Amino acid sequence: MTTHTVLNQVPALEGYNFFDTDLALREGVQREGASWAIERLSAFGARAGHEETFRWGVQANENRPVLKTHDRFGHRLDEVDFHPAWHALMNLSVGQGLHSSVWTDTRAGRFVARTAEYLMLAQAEEGHLCPVTMTFGVLAALRKQPSLCVDWEPKILSTTYDFGLRPLADKRGVILGMAMTEKQGGSDVRSNSTRAVADGAAGPGALYRLTGHKWFCSAPMSDAFLVLAQAPGGLSCFLLPRVLPDSSRNVFRIQRLKDKLGNRSNASSEVEFENSAAWLVGEEGRGVANIIEMGTYTRFDCALGAAAVVRQGLVQALHHARYRYAFGRRLAEQPLMQSVLADVALESEASTLLLLRLARAYERQATDTRELAYKRIVTAVAKYFICKRAPTLVAETMEALGGNGYAEESILPRLYREAPLPSIWEGSGNVICLDVLRTMQKDQAAIPSVLAELEGSRGADRRYDAFVDGLKVELASPTHEDEAHARGLVERLALALQGALVVKHSPKAVADAYCATRLAGEHGLTLGTLPRRVDAQAIMARAWP
Repeated sequence: MTTHTVLNQVPALEGYNFFDTDLALREGVQREGASWAIERLSAFGARAGHEETFRWGVQANENRPVLKTHDRFGHRLDEVDFHPAWHALMNLSVGQGLHSSVWTDTRAGRFVARTAEYLMLAQAEEGHLCPVTMTFGVLAALRKQPSLCVDWEPKILSTTYDFGLRPLADKRGVILGMAMTEKQGGSDVRSNSTRAVADGAAGPGALYRLTGHKWFCSAPMSDAFLVLAQAPGGLSCFLLPRVLPDSSRNVFRIQRLKDKLGNRSNASSEVEFENSAAWLVGEEGRGVANIIEMGTYTRFDCALGAAAVVRQGLVQALHHARYRYAFGRRLAEQPLMQSVLADVALESEASTLLLLRLARAYERQATDTRELAYKRIVTAVAKYFICKRAPTLVAETMEALGGNGYAEESILPRLYREAPLPSIWEGSGNVICLDVLRTMQKDQAAIPSVLAELEGSRGADRRYDAFVDGLKVELASPTHEDEAHARGLVERLALALQGALVVKHSPKAVADAYCATRLAGEHGLTLGTLPRRVDAQAIMARAWP
């Protein structure tokens, strides 16, 4: 008698096109102005979903970075070794220009196209995108100091991944990181104790010497870092390279690598400086204002990363449900499973729509004041809500696979470990909500930009209209600035902004379900509590054709 016959197991979901199979993404890319990129995005979608790319993701996370503090003779190295899969992923991202295309391409829709690329590759492996994101955002801050851009910008914009610590002149391309938080402050960077003293004449672009520590330094093998330190004029922003122009190593002592819940392929570290050479970016005392330009872009990418892990979890669950039998029927044919997966699909599509719309605002912010105001407030709103929802959504997709989903051999445990990270990085939930309140107080165009967006979708659904009416009353009240209730306000802003796009652009089944559950309150406290009339099968079919 045969004792081991494999039955009712689901084939691995690999080797499919991330772009061609995501209708909401494809439609959004065209709608938001990047139809010229369809062919390129389809090709990249195939590359991101290739079996080899999935394998790189597994290998890069199973083989964590290793810190080498000293060589065998006792000399300090302060280097981190990565598995070849990490370098393969970095080469793919940098070669595609995920860190640079927005700055080098002049075509309308370039930010939208880059957003789609990030959403796709983050599904295969998100950890390596941390240094890609920081390199992407750093130019917004570094351009505050043109004298530094002369040498650094061409190498930052290069699509050549050139790993290794060497002088800038010897590099074909560079990766940049940042080091802001310290053990005593965390998000309260104004409490930083790292000190900066001018090495000669002080002022923008001048050489300073930094002494202190950083509790979190992301991607320590980057070629340079934006660092916050206390100068005589106050908290200031500096560019600190790993290798100096004379080929000597800058003082950059890696104390240890963080043992993180997820994001294991990426190295996060604690570092110390001692008279380390760094160049001032902008004026002394303007450190937070200067580096926040970088932070805006990295926050956007955090929301992209959260949406990506939800999308990949959803697709894995839908794939499983269409193959797996239980109690005589496929899981995908069973009403309760349909309700759960359709519920996840609603939020996945709504997040995709909002992020693509926000990408358009980033692109037009320089010439459209309303888009600039929209970008300022909606970046924080989207980052908060999409990132907060990710762990719950991914957990449901893992549960759809049962024990198979909980096993490390599936991608779901890695997605689940990754899911909380975007909410913590670049401003935790409370910090983000307080930033939304400050933006509404300081930028008089912020609320009008949101309301104008919401008004454009009026008349499509009475439940949406009623929700917007209630939100307008809340925003007109002085109590909307109450810190204790900031999370609720930001959540309602996110729901309204997503709803505005869903009722305008999504199919009737999706729009009706979104309005009923997210706006009209016809929903329980857990996923899978959709109203009876919702067409769950149509929503599932759209999410994974």
